[in-house]
Amino acid sequence: MSKIIILGSANSIPDAQHENAHFAIEGKDEFILVDCVGNPLVRLQQAGLDFNRLNHLILTHFHPDHVSGVPLLLMNMWLLGRKAPLMVYGLDHTLQRMSNLMDAYGWDEWPNFFPVTFQRVPAQELAPVLVTDEFRVLASPVEHLIPTIGLRVEVRASGRALAYSCDTQPCAAVVGLAAGAEVLIHEATGEAVGHSSAQQAGEIAQEVGVGRLYLIHYGVHGVDPRALLDQARTSFSGEVALAEDFMSITI
Repeated sequence: MSKIIILGSANSIPDAQHENAHFAIEGKDEFILVDCVGNPLVRLQQAGLDFNRLNHLILTHFHPDHVSGVPLLLMNMWLLGRKAPLMVYGLDHTLQRMSNLMDAYGWDEWPNFFPVTFQRVPAQELAPVLVTDEFRVLASPVEHLIPTIGLRVEVRASGRALAYSCDTQPCAAVVGLAAGAEVLIHEATGEAVGHSSAQQAGEIAQEVGVGRLYLIHYGVHGVDPRALLDQARTSFSGEVALAEDFMSITI
């Protein structure tokens, strides 16, 4: 069964129960990692995911709460003997900066380092990212503080789809990503430039007509995130839930 495993749900400031927002798209034979933070191998192990099944890494944008774990992921997999190649996808803005960061770590001098290929995603609506035997992933630029993509994940066998807003203020691109989708995972940082409130996430979900809305990238310090559910319900009549760490969402 195709599913999303939430590896982190918090905004830029995590706590002991909530890692920064990122997730895995799990299929029968492999999984796709969307963003990478913290101590990735530990997180994957806690979620029951074997890094040897990871062939694709999508980076939505170059903010540390979304990409800080990439150098550690690459180094640890190398030290554990990985030989299989890894594909890394993202906008040119993101991948150029990631390449510069890895150059600072001298990754070109790591002996017998496994192949890593950067695949640049065009900055256009519903741009193709990757296709596997099980999934098709598309991306659209959304409205954040730096170049950022939201995602649409389609299960090829069933035609069902899930959309992910990533970090963004309300925008038409998310509506396009979620058109005909069953599930929308939308950020709920709060109403601000480059971000959305739970109520605004509900408005997008209502406009596009999804059945389920999951709130992610929410504050966890000094607040009860459950209050966001009522805020989203003021504008969305469907099912609303918080995306919680290690939750599985079926597509």
